[in-house]
Amino acid sequence: MAGHSKWNNIKNRKGKQDALRGKIFTKLARAITVAVREGGADPDYNSSLATAIEKAKAQNMPNDNIDRAIKAGLAAASGENFEAITYEGYGPSGTAFMVQCLTDNKNRTAADVRHYFSKYNGNLGTTGCVGYLFDRKGVISIESGGIDEDELMMAALDAGADDFEVEEDSYEITTAPEDFIQVLNGLKEAGYENIKGDIMYLPQTYIKVEDEEAIKNLEKLIDALDENDDVQEVYHNWDMPEEEEE
Repeated sequence: MAGHSKWNNIKNRKGKQDALRGKIFTKLARAITVAVREGGADPDYNSSLATAIEKAKAQNMPNDNIDRAIKAGLAAASGENFEAITYEGYGPSGTAFMVQCLTDNKNRTAADVRHYFSKYNGNLGTTGCVGYLFDRKGVISIESGGIDEDELMMAALDAGADDFEVEEDSYEITTAPEDFIQVLNGLKEAGYENIKGDIMYLPQTYIKVEDEEAIKNLEKLIDALDENDDVQEVYHNWDMPEEEEE
């Protein structure tokens, strides 16, 4: 997948995350709070919390915000009962989508997600309809400046990584989901910095879309999903043009 950065293809959609920073922090805080309620406040013994915190740090979420989200999870005072749901669907031109949500109202979220797909020339599918086109993996990205490739590769593999790839300005390390935190912590303990990581749905192949109307609908569908408070992550197999990723 040389030249097709897993991290950047997933995470740099049109700069929307910068434009929606406050909304993103709200979503990240919700994920942290739910993880604490379900598995406790110690990330060493709660891999879901460790992953949620890592995602928050990758988005430069302030430590105070993270601490408040953890305390909210411990207090559980709001009585909100969030449930994790992943929706699968088809976008324009046969593209495949995986949409991860945290919701306190499944009916509302399902209706919203279905509406977005329908409005932008796609359709919400059933569980498993496109999931087989993706692999669930941990992905760690490290800026390549000043780093010895061989030393990093050996450190990653020794920590339990599955794969190691060289991109234009970064190294990307792939792990099994259950090994993600172990490998991430191993690299940090080895002294590596400028690390970003997350557990993602990675498409096995990408689809190129040439039709201009389909491209517009894909952009609008992704934006609509991103802007929904219940949607945590949107994964797809559209081979986005570079100008759309930046």
